[in-house]
Amino acid sequence: MNLIVLFGKSEEGRAIRNLLVRGGYEVSALCTTASQALSEADMLGEGILVCGFRYPDMVYSELAEYLPAGFEMLLIASEALVSEGISEGVVALSMPLKTVDLFATLGMMIGRRERHKKKQRRAPAQRSEEDKALIARAKEVLMERNHMNEEDAHRYLQKCSMESGTGLVESAQMVLTLMDK
Repeated sequence: MNLIVLFGKSEEGRAIRNLLVRGGYEVSALCTTASQALSEADMLGEGILVCGFRYPDMVYSELAEYLPAGFEMLLIASEALVSEGISEGVVALSMPLKTVDLFATLGMMIGRRERHKKKQRRAPAQRSEEDKALIARAKEVLMERNHMNEEDAHRYLQKCSMESGTGLVESAQMVLTLMDK
């Protein structure tokens, strides 16, 4: 998991980075401005931003709006700020920071990201209208020429797909190409 550490004061950022490294985490970047952190986040694509409240170029709430969709924010701030309420979608820990709380919260966030990625991988791919039309046309051709019903034509396309190691759309394209000859 990509971790970016962002604190306006470099000594605070180094202290958090060192704490994370001692805890077995790998820190991808240490930043002192929000623009640096955004640049790193854009390059990395996904991960967790561990940050303080204020930086030279903006505050955490502005930064949260600009973070890429694949990034979550873990805000470390004063008890007063956290109790006031924080931006939606931001996880917060109050100071003084307990190491066990930091590691437990990071573990929870990483686990949630991994479950989300796993769920996305399991979700069936959404086909475009063109792909749906191609599959439907291949089924029609199979039904006309081979006297199959729609269910059998669909099963035949699935079987071809499995045997050839290609997707259903590619199998439909192969059927149409072969039947046109």
